[in-house]
Amino acid sequence: MIGELAALTPGPYLHIGGDEASSTAAADYSSFINRAQQIVAAHGKTVVGWHDVADAPLLPSTVAQFWGTTTSDAPLAAAVASGTRVVMSPANKTYLDMKYRNNTRLGQKWAGLIDVNTAYDWNPGAYLTGAGEAAVLGVEAPLWTETIVTTADIEYMAFPRLPAIAELGWSPWSTHNLTAFKQRLGAQGPRWRVMGINYYHSTQVTWPSGS
Repeated sequence: MIGELAALTPGPYLHIGGDEASSTAAADYSSFINRAQQIVAAHGKTVVGWHDVADAPLLPSTVAQFWGTTTSDAPLAAAVASGTRVVMSPANKTYLDMKYRNNTRLGQKWAGLIDVNTAYDWNPGAYLTGAGEAAVLGVEAPLWTETIVTTADIEYMAFPRLPAIAELGWSPWSTHNLTAFKQRLGAQGPRWRVMGINYYHSTQVTWPSGS
């Protein structure tokens, strides 16, 4: 299976998961993650795993993807100190399947409500204790689909939060300004409307008339 995936994907990374294994004994978990890393590496790919993989010994090249809702994780911080790099996806900031507000018709809220301000106003390079900017490869915004049925549903949950999170990955933190960003974001409303994108009209953004 790993070989097939490696052959199908042109990119350098292969994600092995590794979370939600709380019923697995620590020794068994460590053994499995070690074996999975070796198989992926043998097929020429760099391993990515949810940050839980830091509970096992990691290859120097393995990337941990942080999905937690706290700003500290001791095993991950220890792994970073040994050279592990991180993709930042804190669930309470980046998960696009979270509701905007309590009454949002789609989504969940176990990680919290995420509107534009929350999605934009955090620093990936200083968010997690022990994982400074030099260790952070970038950000990712997952969109799990338990409540998603249509393409319009995807658009509704992704826009306007996805552009907010994308800018965190594209721009130095020193350039970030929430007020200025929301002005630029609002200006995209007419473009999205013309494109037929079913975006969420966040009350935290001033949208031009007609958008």
